[in-house]
Amino acid sequence: MKSAAELAAEQAAYWNGPGGQGWLAAYQRIQRAIGEIGEIGLSAAAAQTGEHAIDIGCGTGDTTAALARAVGLTGHVLGVDISEPLIAAARTHRLDNASFVVGDAATHTFQSAHYDLVFSRFGVMFFADPVAAFRNIRRALKPQGRLVFIAWRTPQENPWGTVPMRAAQPFLPPQPRPGPEDPGQFAFGDRARVERILGDAGFRALRFEPIDRQIWMGDSVAEVVAGADRFGPLARAFAGAEPAAIEKARQAIADVLAPHQGADGVRLPGACWLVRANAS
Repeated sequence: MKSAAELAAEQAAYWNGPGGQGWLAAYQRIQRAIGEIGEIGLSAAAAQTGEHAIDIGCGTGDTTAALARAVGLTGHVLGVDISEPLIAAARTHRLDNASFVVGDAATHTFQSAHYDLVFSRFGVMFFADPVAAFRNIRRALKPQGRLVFIAWRTPQENPWGTVPMRAAQPFLPPQPRPGPEDPGQFAFGDRARVERILGDAGFRALRFEPIDRQIWMGDSVAEVVAGADRFGPLARAFAGAEPAAIEKARQAIADVLAPHQGADGVRLPGACWLVRANAS
């Protein structure tokens, strides 16, 4: 079993390498795919004028910018991400009431008891030691502060992510399977595990709301297949495969997605948790 330090180093290497570059390459597609879900999360966060907030796993800063508009010039938002390339992109927003820092939310030295809100859109599932990370986040919150985040539920509830991978797997090199406590895209799918993590970190009044949406994957099957090597688990698998195997995998993905092509593009079901908690 890998240590928390080893898992954290892996996450940092990935998001400062192929993960960050892949996110930037697929930026427009990703924003369209998860934008609506992000808006639900921001609405639930209900940032108020004058508040101070942290955006965990802020990526290219779109959610940070939305929070900054909500808190106004009398408030401030700190965007935190482990990825240098993504933070570099976030800084191009040039927001007067927001700043960005490259850092691991599990260990970053936040100003203690200073923030009203901690928000994250799909950024908390990658903590190597989630209890330690959320304890650190909770220390940054005022006693009356609140936590709001969105995370994917289980793989079984997210065909948008699993259907293409299952179709391609027979033709691609085997990929390591994460352990039940390892960081990853679906690491917060188990509600009981998330409740345990947040409870051990000291959060109270936990509330879970399921969000189910059809996830847009591309305007056409051909577009989805063409972008399969840009970001995510498929990109990792494609990186180590022979060209002939990649072509077979692409055809398998095209075949399995064909029934899901509609007038508004290719869509498959997705499932998330909207989680709210209080610092005390």
